[in-house]
Amino acid sequence: MGTAVVPAAVPQTVLDGAAWRARRRAHEDRVDAWLAPHLARRRAGRKHPVEDFLFSYYSYRPAQLRRWHPGAGVLLAGADPADLGRDYRAEPAGATLDTAAVRARRAESIDWIRNLLARTAERPGQFGCFGMHEWAMVYRQHPDDVRHNAWPLRLCPDDIARTVQENRIRCSHFDAYRFFTAPARPLNLLTPTRERQPDLEQPGCLHANMDLYKWAHKLSPLVPAEVVADCFELAREIRTLDMRASPYDLAALGCPPVRVETPAGRAEYATAQRGFAERAAILRARLLSLV
Repeated sequence: MGTAVVPAAVPQTVLDGAAWRARRRAHEDRVDAWLAPHLARRRAGRKHPVEDFLFSYYSYRPAQLRRWHPGAGVLLAGADPADLGRDYRAEPAGATLDTAAVRARRAESIDWIRNLLARTAERPGQFGCFGMHEWAMVYRQHPDDVRHNAWPLRLCPDDIARTVQENRIRCSHFDAYRFFTAPARPLNLLTPTRERQPDLEQPGCLHANMDLYKWAHKLSPLVPAEVVADCFELAREIRTLDMRASPYDLAALGCPPVRVETPAGRAEYATAQRGFAERAAILRARLLSLV
């Protein structure tokens, strides 16, 4: 029987009260700028097909994103662990994360996420999907059944179907593929499943890169809140491209279309996709370094 690998002890950084309180305020201010419009819409009962996704598909409450935590190996001078959450313990000089307890409780989840991130990072990015996953979600669908049916489609159903058929669907991401319409699924070059996710995830995929926010959250509080916010910021920008390249007409929301049904639009999409992949690679490596 093999011996379990025990992570090395995390070197401890000491933050005095002024330093860690300033970091906490800066994080809260940064996140509040994103949360305020969402919370205002929620109070008014208004929906936003682009930005609501980050709080509906990802089941993390605004308060969770706003909550600051320093990550592993940081002692907060003068802090009360009761103010920081159940994973913190008291030290003579303040409070620190009980890293060993968190790792022990979440060992299986941490191992799964680490494996997924590492295997994704090892693969070359693929940049020929042109956002067809969003089109496959409305392919041959009755207008009343379209998910965001409060917003018009840019093309008629026949033109949407023609675009899907002319641009091979090559979606590798299970959580996008599972929302395809039944007629669209056989058109995909792959058949993603949850079990095959570590085998198929690739670093050019918009959804895989948006999901860094999910993995950062699941790895919290081992991951500093600032890194979670970095992943959220990237996911927010990627989601905007995702919907701009969709068949929906969201120009009224300040989201002019990326017309992937045209050669120029596909080139624009692939260029933006590469930029996001480069930023995601840095964040993926950062998450791996923390677990």
